[in-house]
Amino acid sequence: MAKTKTIYTCSECGGQSPKWQGQCPACNAWNTLVESIAESAKPRYQSLAATSRVQMLHEVEGGEESRIPTDIGELDRVLGGGLVQGGVVLIGGDPGIGKSTLLLQALAELSTRMNTLYVSGEESARQVALRARRLSLPEANLPVLPEIRLEAILAQLADAQPVVAVIDSIQTMYSEALTSAPGSVAQVRECAAQLTRYAKQSGTAIILVGHVTKEGAIAGRACWSISSTPCCISRAIPDRASDWCARSKTASARSTRSACSR
Repeated sequence: MAKTKTIYTCSECGGQSPKWQGQCPACNAWNTLVESIAESAKPRYQSLAATSRVQMLHEVEGGEESRIPTDIGELDRVLGGGLVQGGVVLIGGDPGIGKSTLLLQALAELSTRMNTLYVSGEESARQVALRARRLSLPEANLPVLPEIRLEAILAQLADAQPVVAVIDSIQTMYSEALTSAPGSVAQVRECAAQLTRYAKQSGTAIILVGHVTKEGAIAGRACWSISSTPCCISRAIPDRASDWCARSKTASARSTRSACSR
């Protein structure tokens, strides 16, 4: 029987090392290398990736992108007026702070005028329905998908073609192409990359939910560069959350500290 090959992956930056070290060689963080099974080198995007064609720049349709307002004033302000088609928004925050409730309220309002999809990896459809009824939300046109397998989620997105979709949360998702557990750096990076690829190709606005760990990391640093608008919700701004907001690459994410902490 062939020996299983292992590799050490940094939980902060996703860097890899063939052997354990006290310090990550990629980002210099200490004690962040975690042992995992090395993945095969077979291509993972072959069945999911669509071929793009070369276009002349003057042939590409330009113009101001119309925003999709959520009708929640503070959330729209943070998002610069609303969601953008094909955009990927990362909503981070401590467990139980209200990320799922906020996005369920937003999606319930959006479902009254457009096609939406709420993907729940943490709660069953019954739990989501009970929360919606406690909040007296319009639920007649809100489809809910309790699923954590990435391939099934992508198939449902392609079939339903929603204008806005919520993935709650990215840490619970896993891809069959990888053998690592859900929530690992490899799985978070793979699932976020595949969902971002779908959003860009289809024009669906996708909102990813990510939890803040005790170290202050939001769904791993792999999602920071993938999402177009990383935001952080917090009751008070601890040092690490402040550091994260300061490093985020959009002005709207930086303003989240005042907008979402109320």
